[in-house]
Amino acid sequence: MHELIDLWLGTGLAQISLDQGIMILVGLGLLYLAIVRRFEPLLLVPIGFGGILANIPGVDIAVGNGVLAQFYELGIGTGIFPLVIFMGVGAMTDFGPLLANPKTLFLGAAAQFGIFATLLGALALSSVGIFDFSVAEASAIGIIGGADGPTAIYVAGQLAPHLLGAIAISAYSYMALVPIIQPPIMKLLTNEAERKIEMKQLRDVSRNERIVFPLLLLVLVALMVPSAAPLLGMFCFGNLMRECGVVDRLHFTTQNALINITTIFLGLAVGSKLQAEKFLVAETIGILSLGMVAFAIGTIAGILMAKFMNLVTKSQVNPLIGAAGVSAVPMAARVANKIGLEANPQNFLLMHAMGPNVAGVIGSAVAAGILIRFAS
Repeated sequence: MHELIDLWLGTGLAQISLDQGIMILVGLGLLYLAIVRRFEPLLLVPIGFGGILANIPGVDIAVGNGVLAQFYELGIGTGIFPLVIFMGVGAMTDFGPLLANPKTLFLGAAAQFGIFATLLGALALSSVGIFDFSVAEASAIGIIGGADGPTAIYVAGQLAPHLLGAIAISAYSYMALVPIIQPPIMKLLTNEAERKIEMKQLRDVSRNERIVFPLLLLVLVALMVPSAAPLLGMFCFGNLMRECGVVDRLHFTTQNALINITTIFLGLAVGSKLQAEKFLVAETIGILSLGMVAFAIGTIAGILMAKFMNLVTKSQVNPLIGAAGVSAVPMAARVANKIGLEANPQNFLLMHAMGPNVAGVIGSAVAAGILIRFAS
């Protein structure tokens, strides 16, 4: 009889707590969103599965020498995984639309306002006792507004690793919900005449411009904000491999096998931070709420900047592409194109929207560097 009792007490069913059961359900919910609803499946599948593993009682898989803990220490604790992902993103990025219409850089820059507004908001809420976020924690939360998953994970890993799970879930959830979150904001801030604005066809960008740009971008930004060099350096290196035309094998590997393998381990490592005692806390609600605010403010700032540009420049910009200044590539650009087509069936904004979309990636990397520099 004692043997049976000992056997039962050694099972996960006997040891599981209510909080762990809730987090296993959360992991299953993430898998549902990824598999059935197709919300960011490349990340949410490994994150959700990792979250389930991290909450299995009786086994230290996400702490100490556990495999998920080792993935975290190797890849996120060192910052390697997000940087490799950023290199792969660079290898898939076309700077052509941005180079063909450089003023869209301002739209990407304006959208980063959501990051710093949310940082200040988190600190303000902490000052009145609603939350208790430090400057480093508020900075890690604010970066959600950039709508760039790898950047959010990188900054959280550097500044607030204990909040990584909630920040990653928030960032990727809102990126997946771009087609739901952005259209109401876009329609609220623009009238039909503005949504019908047609933009001129973009000029062809030469190969030399494409090669020089990532090099020039890296040097200028690294000199101004050295702490942004890791993220932006990997991004520019990946893009240089794409554009130089002499390392096709490296370019192919970087944008396919390398980024895919790294994504698996990154997702599992993030999932290891979905342990019940770390996730089911009041701060998680604050992070999810502030993340939504950050994303909305970034969208609003991009649209308002486009409307301002129309007041001071002769060539008109469709304000819808300002919403693509958040770096949810290419989903935000597709949403801008869709809303534009609804207003004017002849209005194809996709390539125009890719300019601020790519600028948003650059802007979020620079913002990350600034936050790490001043909040560390």
